[in-house]
Amino acid sequence: MEVKVLNISGKETGKTVSLSDSIFGIEPNNHAVYLDVKQYLANQRQGTHKSKERNEVTGSTRKIKKQKGTGTARAGSIKNPLFKGGGTIFGPRPRSYSFKLNKNLKRLARKSVLSAKANEGNIIVLENFEFEAPNTKNFIAILKSLGLENKKSLFVLGESNKNVYLSSRNLKASNVVTTNELNTYAVLNVNNLILLEDPLAGIEENLSK
Repeated sequence: MEVKVLNISGKETGKTVSLSDSIFGIEPNNHAVYLDVKQYLANQRQGTHKSKERNEVTGSTRKIKKQKGTGTARAGSIKNPLFKGGGTIFGPRPRSYSFKLNKNLKRLARKSVLSAKANEGNIIVLENFEFEAPNTKNFIAILKSLGLENKKSLFVLGESNKNVYLSSRNLKASNVVTTNELNTYAVLNVNNLILLEDPLAGIEENLSK
């Protein structure tokens, strides 16, 4: 698949790049995408939820009333889960929600979302650019020139660029990652994927292993 390279003004540079059909032209596997997104979201959960159980509630262990003759059910402790202020029955405990996935499956999921974006025509290849200093106004100007000011977008850089990252940090609809940080959820969660020229080789190398 041939894609035209644009500059930061949104104009064609006269150059084209070829997107590998083995990465950007496969039949998307929806189940692989589902599993990879599920794992990503599960890994974001802290799992620190906790409720106090019977042995953790503050209260006396004295028997609160005699065993027989009251006409009510027997009760041995004020910390009984049936009483107000008692412990919680089967409450949440700290746990990890993470689970493992096969590397080949995760690779297939990333290929699937990249292919889906390519089929939809939502991949833009941008000429390499840098900022001398963080400047959000310049970054917004790039978005406007590409027609993305009102759309969620993901910029993929070849390597970490602090100035570009800081320029986009305050924008809710735009995000900047490197090829090593690219994941299925990040691609799926945006309208447009903007690839710089340099990262293309890195993406194809990572996903062709």
